[in-house]
Amino acid sequence: MASSSPWTAKQNKQFERALAVFDKDTPDRWQKVAREVGGKSPDEVKRHYDDLIDDLRRIESGRVPVPNYRSSASRSGGSGGRERLDEEQRLSLTLSNDPCFFGSSSPIRSTF
Repeated sequence: MASSSPWTAKQNKQFERALAVFDKDTPDRWQKVAREVGGKSPDEVKRHYDDLIDDLRRIESGRVPVPNYRSSASRSGGSGGRERLDEEQRLSLTLSNDPCFFGSSSPIRSTF
């Protein structure tokens, strides 16, 4: 089922912030995220999240080239053998390294 309307830049920023507040262990997470985003149902918010995780998996599998972000890890010489991050941690890092990740200029997907 398609979204009732495209996601705006403001909704995407609210989505990003809500994910930082309501982690995977939060009861009724998608209802709370949807309330913070506004104009989207819990199902639409969950679908948007699932699409984002799918995009991250494609990037990690090498099916989508990873943009060359300047991050604290790259400036300090790499991860130093850091263990694989779980999906929530990867999502957080992706969002913090690319403020335009959800925008229409995203190299991965222009709409969710």
